[in-house]
Amino acid sequence: MAEPRLTLAQRFQFDSLGYVLLKGALTANEVELCKAALYRMKHDPEVESKGVYRRAKTQHHVLMGNLVAYDSALLGYATHPNLIPLVEDVVGGSVRLEESEAIINSRNPDESDDLPRGKRVHPTGFHRGATATWGCYYEQERFHCVFVKTLAYLTDVGPDDGGTAVIPGSHRMNWPKEDMIAASVENDDLIHQVEASAGDVLLFPESLIHSTTRIKSDRERVILVSGYTPPMLREWPGNEVSPEFLETLSEGSRAIVSGSESWHWKRRLPAPPGTSQRS
Repeated sequence: MAEPRLTLAQRFQFDSLGYVLLKGALTANEVELCKAALYRMKHDPEVESKGVYRRAKTQHHVLMGNLVAYDSALLGYATHPNLIPLVEDVVGGSVRLEESEAIINSRNPDESDDLPRGKRVHPTGFHRGATATWGCYYEQERFHCVFVKTLAYLTDVGPDDGGTAVIPGSHRMNWPKEDMIAASVENDDLIHQVEASAGDVLLFPESLIHSTTRIKSDRERVILVSGYTPPMLREWPGNEVSPEFLETLSEGSRAIVSGSESWHWKRRLPAPPGTSQRS
């Protein structure tokens, strides 16, 4: 069976806009298993003793991280055989897991749902973790970033459900971040708010300026995020996994979770133009 690849159109969208939504990347069963694990984690009184960090911003917003040792479904997402090759394509070589996090959030009734006059998107905090001049490069005319994320939607996300907002094209621009954000706030036609179905996965580089958006509906939003870097880079603090857990993994999963390849980086050069196909 051929290895999954981005289609030519998907790769062009990624390079030009900075993101691509992979429709139906997860099966309904994968979605339900991951979601069940996260709800179990949310209410587990001993979760921190299992290596997970759990931070409640409010009673309506819970962030959890360092997930892969908690449940095999969450490990399965972080090492997903249909997603890792796509991440490797845009990183430019083999990858290690840099972080694994999840958010369960819902509308905060103490916050106003009203948008400023003439605005259609309500971002809650634009940010990014790399820039066009640090962490990004071109090889054979393809854009690459050494910090890439997959964001899985485990619930349907419509226009009022807190979909991810991005500033298309910001991933490869050298403007100061604050100027790009200010321009997009001035004219929010420059912002794209993602709408997705449960099982869709957003692939994007951390140089892309992005934000969650205010939830206005009564539906709860559940997302699962994995971050990836080349294997010689470090995991995000708090996402360290135990040697004992690593010993339980297959060789391939162990390399992804631990970064054991280190500086023996297996490069992944872009496919010749017109040959990129996703099976």
